[in-house]
Amino acid sequence: MSESTIPAGTAAPSDLEIAQRATMRPIEEIAAAAGINAEALELYGRYKAKIDPARLAASKAGGVSRAPGKVVLVSAMSPTPAGEGKSTTTVGLADSLARAGHRVMIALREPSLGPILGMKGGATGGGYSQVLPMDEINLHFTGDFHAVTSANNALMALVDNHIYQGNELNIDPRRMTFKRVLDMNDRSLREVVIGLGGPTQGTPRQDGFDITVASEIMAVFCLATDLADLRERLGRITFGYTYDRQPVTVAQLGVQGALTMLLRDALKPNLVQTIAGTPALVHGGPFANIAHGCNSLIATQTARSLADIVVTEAGFGADLGAEKYMDIKSRVADVAPSAVVVVATIRALKMHGGVPKDQLREPNVDALAAGVVNLQRHVRNVEKFGITPVVAINRFATDTREELDWLLEWCAAAGVQAAVADVWGRGGGGDGGDELAAKVAAAVDAPHTFRHLYPLEMSVEDKIRTIVQEIYGADGVDFSVPALKRLAEIEKNGWSGFPVCMAKTQYSFTDDASRLGAPKGFTVHVRDLIPKTGAGFIVALTGAVMTMPGLPRVPAAMRMDVDAAGNPVGLF
Repeated sequence: MSESTIPAGTAAPSDLEIAQRATMRPIEEIAAAAGINAEALELYGRYKAKIDPARLAASKAGGVSRAPGKVVLVSAMSPTPAGEGKSTTTVGLADSLARAGHRVMIALREPSLGPILGMKGGATGGGYSQVLPMDEINLHFTGDFHAVTSANNALMALVDNHIYQGNELNIDPRRMTFKRVLDMNDRSLREVVIGLGGPTQGTPRQDGFDITVASEIMAVFCLATDLADLRERLGRITFGYTYDRQPVTVAQLGVQGALTMLLRDALKPNLVQTIAGTPALVHGGPFANIAHGCNSLIATQTARSLADIVVTEAGFGADLGAEKYMDIKSRVADVAPSAVVVVATIRALKMHGGVPKDQLREPNVDALAAGVVNLQRHVRNVEKFGITPVVAINRFATDTREELDWLLEWCAAAGVQAAVADVWGRGGGGDGGDELAAKVAAAVDAPHTFRHLYPLEMSVEDKIRTIVQEIYGADGVDFSVPALKRLAEIEKNGWSGFPVCMAKTQYSFTDDASRLGAPKGFTVHVRDLIPKTGAGFIVALTGAVMTMPGLPRVPAAMRMDVDAAGNPVGLF
């Protein structure tokens, strides 16, 4: 860490303390510097705003409309409970690119409240590479997630009311595929029974809750290209089946207009800033282990219309978020990345090499060498999309020079560009990410031929097999009896042309979270398939992955509070 940022002999401040000490510029100044006209700006206080893309003036240079900005996708090796700092690296990289004179904008996902109160931490970066105001972004922000939750639950209230009022559509309450949602980790709501209490309370049926960020409404919200496309996608959602096993859609119920109305304002991207003043759009937030893990397409495209380089990220490791960015998001619009960054840390590599979490501070080059196979597989996987990634080694204070040099030498021998990024302590306008930024800028301009992993014409079964063999390194895939039945339904209903969204543990290439490194000789088990006809993909549920997480034994909420002035404390 830089002595100019954190004085020698002093304890490192928390992310929240650093954020609270930072001086923010009025959001109008950030917008003006980014080329956003005042008519497109809708203020949410002094430091947050929404952008109305319909009112955004066409970006021009010298009176000539310029080409959309190029995308840098930040991904990572398989995450560990020790944390890898992907968002921190994303923000630090963007700040360093801006420092080098590039016109840059960041596009990030919004954080989910459930994991924040649980154990994951926030999604605004860390140290001196953060987006601000971090406390507001990590809590309720501009209310987008509340809008998504409300739209989802309004749909289910309307469905159950339709059944209660005579069920003209012949909906089978036993074959509902859509659930209510809550932006909270609450295992008690995974399976519930509703409609109890007599005839006036509705029709009893088994139901359940997903977390908001796993909902199809969130996926639709993040893949829609504009308001009209949002309405059309909402209408395509299949929420269940009739008694004669025909799919029933939102359009048949006739409520896509009401759902669009509830999401109308939320669909506008949110503008904030980094500590260094780099503009950032934080919008949408599907999980990457159970959804497609990318920020909204509207935010990405808005950023591309304003900047020459857009730095975005996809959730968890490259086997999840990055693969879904390439095979799902990049099919909807022209947002294929020009460069990909794979974030790695010394301590995560040592953990994949067999070192327990409580011993990661100890130097151990042998464990580093054993765990680098995880990074190697992610690097080779990115290359399968036609892009050679840049490895960002996110530096921690406990990393030794010997360990860092070993990893840099390994990357050089593997033919991969790599740089140490010390952006936690030397970001915020410092030089901690300058070397990484230079390598990424060169990669953006390097020739490449992007390609998807599989064609859409391939069967759903073969798409899944391709992902698990080519990306995870599995020998094959095993489909449960219910999954096989669902495959037949998908083919019958004409949904086989959709891409696949794998729902899998983020900690391992396998569907077993305990198998770290780069396992071989395993099979991925698909227990069910859920067609998301509005989002336009098929979710494959593997292993024991849950669409409603639970809280840990000691939730992070136990250390959170507010001070006498109402300021948050204990928020990372």
